[in-house]
Amino acid sequence: MPPAIPSDVKPSVDSILEALLYLYTESRRVTKELARRAELTGPQLTVLKLLEGVGDLSLSELSERIRAQNSTVTGIIDRMEREGLVVRARSTEDRRVVHIRLTEKGAKIAREIAVEPMEIFRSALESLSPAETRSLLEILTKIARRVQTLVKRDVAPAPERAS
Repeated sequence: MPPAIPSDVKPSVDSILEALLYLYTESRRVTKELARRAELTGPQLTVLKLLEGVGDLSLSELSERIRAQNSTVTGIIDRMEREGLVVRARSTEDRRVVHIRLTEKGAKIAREIAVEPMEIFRSALESLSPAETRSLLEILTKIARRVQTLVKRDVAPAPERAS
């Protein structure tokens, strides 16, 4: 059980949680709205904009970047491939690796969606001073590490049952 939050700090912690929830919710809302306009899902839009920005990625790289399981990303890519937005291309260096690449149709749609939700947040973050940016990064990294520890401990996979 986590330590109790001191009563004089609790209002600040609650305000931070509200701000984080707002940022998360707003990011999802903007993504869904932009995706809807392009007749895509939010995850499809995220993949299009990511591939547009960084180029081809392997399935595992893509999964890591969007923080999703390989199986989830495989489903997203399957649908995007059927819609002609991406293609799978086997790596010339390692035949076991398959890269996901935008098609011309996918690249065109990505170009037409000028504002990526992450750009809104990037712009907001760029309004911080260098010292504020460093402090925020340090604090968020510390929080992310603690969340990872808690998630691994509290949400560990259930043992497999014998059939």
